[in-house]
Amino acid sequence: MTTYDERASLTDLTTTADRIRESVEAVIEGKPEVVRLSLTVLLAEGHLLIEDVPGVGKTMLAKALARSIDCSVRRIQFTPDLLPSDITGVSIFDQQQREFEFKPGAIFSQIVIGDEINRASPKTQSALLESMEERQVTIDGESYELPTPFMVVATQNPVEMEGTYPLPEAQRDRFMARVSIGYPSAEAELRMLDVHGGVSPLDDLRPVAHAHEIVKLIETVREVHVAESIRRYAVELVAATRTHPDLRLGASPRATLHLLRAAKATAALAGRDYALPDDVQSLVVQILAHRLLPTAQAQLNRRTAEQVVLEILQRTPVPTAEGTETSYLARGGGPTVYRQPGARRP
Repeated sequence: MTTYDERASLTDLTTTADRIRESVEAVIEGKPEVVRLSLTVLLAEGHLLIEDVPGVGKTMLAKALARSIDCSVRRIQFTPDLLPSDITGVSIFDQQQREFEFKPGAIFSQIVIGDEINRASPKTQSALLESMEERQVTIDGESYELPTPFMVVATQNPVEMEGTYPLPEAQRDRFMARVSIGYPSAEAELRMLDVHGGVSPLDDLRPVAHAHEIVKLIETVREVHVAESIRRYAVELVAATRTHPDLRLGASPRATLHLLRAAKATAALAGRDYALPDDVQSLVVQILAHRLLPTAQAQLNRRTAEQVVLEILQRTPVPTAEGTETSYLARGGGPTVYRQPGARRP
């Protein structure tokens, strides 16, 4: 059981998160929502997939987030000739000791930057599956624990571009959220020319938080309360993707867990120790869309997974809070109790 000393207060969490956000935004111009989502995934113990065309700052965002935290960072450039052992490590026979010695790979770091992950073969991509889910690596029958906190920030180019391999469904499902940076506005691009024109802003970036602080913030996020009606709401949203006629593959139970964890982190970043339906709604597209596979007919009709998720979001009844102030004060400042519309009073 987590003790209070192992957790940070919500004030400490928001203060530390603001420092990291300001540090990253000093490098990434005009994309505050992308930076906030990155922080949310970090505090929710997830992994982030950044997908966009080349040159919009995917790797820059990953590096800025990594350099803002005083922890171990390794970068892996995914190429067609990259081997799984280059990521996980390999056992080498020591002739002096007459035994095999394990040499850790690049995955043994607290923040791992996977650059252009979909340029490597599916065999190499699969080397990340165990580490991203179980936070360990098994080599020659022996398991090695990965450090804490552990986060994979991967970038990829759209699959239509030359030299890319589509990520397997199991790989995409392990990423908590997918985000697209997009092109900057004209004003942000002008500021970028001023800041990036001479030297790289990454050169001046210094850590503003320590790894042990992030561990405490993660423990604080775990303690955020989620009412039963909101948990049921998340389950209904995910379950609707499994029966939608425009989808041949819906979201997994892992997606439901990721949605709940991200909602907790969003609430904590807002200074609340309880989650609201808005916390779920604000993240549902980024967390669910990349896991879904549209049918052939939906693709012919140019229906995207994002459009389907938004449609499900509009159709699913939202839990309502009745007597919010009374419930909050009755619990001594605790979470508000939500119930479904039309439900009978207890």
